Amino acid sequence: MLKKSRSVASATCTITFALPTASLDGPVSVVGTFNDWTPGTHPLRRRSNGTASTSVTVPAGTAVRFRYLGAHGHWFDDADADEITADGGVVLA
Repeated sequence: MLKKSRSVASATCTITFALPTASLDGPVSVVGTFNDWTPGTHPLRRRSNGTASTSVTVPAGTAVRFRYLGAHGHWFDDADADEITADGGVVLA
């Protein structure tokens, strides 16, 4: 699940990446253009509502490419991305 919220005053967009905790097999981080594809920089943290999530803030109008990196080097995409390409999902901020 992806959630986007824009701040008109600061011309930014906050993107929240969330997955159901039941689908997770160990730690997961979101990796993409916003963190130079560095694993572990944005780990998903478990929430009391049954999800694990993290948020990033990027300039509004930015195309963000990302993938999730799970346990044992397992890469996967988010079906809620605006587009899924060969190199991951794309979200328009």
